[in-house]
Amino acid sequence: MSGLKLFRYVAWAAVAVLACVAGALVYFQTTANDNSSALIKPLAAIGGPFELVSGTGETVTDKTFAGKPTVMFFGFTYCPDVCPTTLSELQGWMAELGPDAEKLNYAFVSVDPERDTPDVMRDYVWAFDKRITPLTGSKEQVDAMLKAYRVYAKRVPLDDGDYTMDHSAAVYLMNENNEFVGTIAYGEAEETALAKLKRLIENTAASS
Repeated sequence: MSGLKLFRYVAWAAVAVLACVAGALVYFQTTANDNSSALIKPLAAIGGPFELVSGTGETVTDKTFAGKPTVMFFGFTYCPDVCPTTLSELQGWMAELGPDAEKLNYAFVSVDPERDTPDVMRDYVWAFDKRITPLTGSKEQVDAMLKAYRVYAKRVPLDDGDYTMDHSAAVYLMNENNEFVGTIAYGEAEETALAKLKRLIENTAASS
């Protein structure tokens, strides 16, 4: 076996191991916590630095959200069901939190930068709530963030020549240090989702 071929086998094995670890972490988050208000210890394996563009064309990085926990969702503006439903639910959670809603950041990150320009993202996301930051960017910027946050997204061709996007549907909960601490599953009961958001706020207050 040549050295180059051996290197390729080792590289593919490393990718496979990383995918398994990431999948196990996300599975744990989307099953073990779905029915409780508990948050786990911060996981450095999910998340990290990023650089994207807001709906007003400004550069936004992980440092922009520093100091407050962030509620983050990944989707796209052409999404027929999951994204508008989740944004509507997020709108309701913010209303239920009342003044405490200001203690969290909110972000909707596009997985479809080809169609989701900053203007398109702004008009779409702010139709739900202007406190939600619309985030998009170049394909390279978005791909880098999806990889860091272990978000699944795949372009799926349609019969009419158009396309849609398959993507992860969970809402990510990041602490004030931009560390992953849990998820809210798609369709999760409002009571449980609110309990997780309140715990996120309480944990931040306790650590400050």
